[in-house]
Amino acid sequence: MAGKFFDEWQVGERIEHPIRRTVTETDNLLFSTMTHNPQPLHIDVEAAKASGFGQILVNSTFTFSLLVGLSVGETTLGTLVANLGFDKVVTPKPVFIGDTLRASSEVKELRESKSRPDAGIVTWVHEMTNQRDEVVCRCERSALIQRRPVGDT
Repeated sequence: MAGKFFDEWQVGERIEHPIRRTVTETDNLLFSTMTHNPQPLHIDVEAAKASGFGQILVNSTFTFSLLVGLSVGETTLGTLVANLGFDKVVTPKPVFIGDTLRASSEVKELRESKSRPDAGIVTWVHEMTNQRDEVVCRCERSALIQRRPVGDT
């Protein structure tokens, strides 16, 4: 289990997630079509060339999903009860096919659960950057996380 229990987190704790990912044309095309997003900027090379970007723009919901996915291994794997919400999602820079993305997470807040004495709420700020160190996506994620079981050391 790579994720941490609620009791193990500290506000301000920061993680640089080890897995990086280069975005491919297949990633973007499959994600766009799978989610029924017909935006020409994502799936039509000629339309994308005529845009202000001059090339295919990677679907921002793919970028957001990849950010969350890259964070799971070191944050919630094996300890997650439920994701509670995603807030303040921003995509300040575009992502293009061939960009290599990496993610980091910082604990923003810890709260006791009022309804679940065996769990607590962790809020992270997740951030994704490209190979040029530009922030391409940022969000806050709140999750209900198990406490360390009593008697478990």
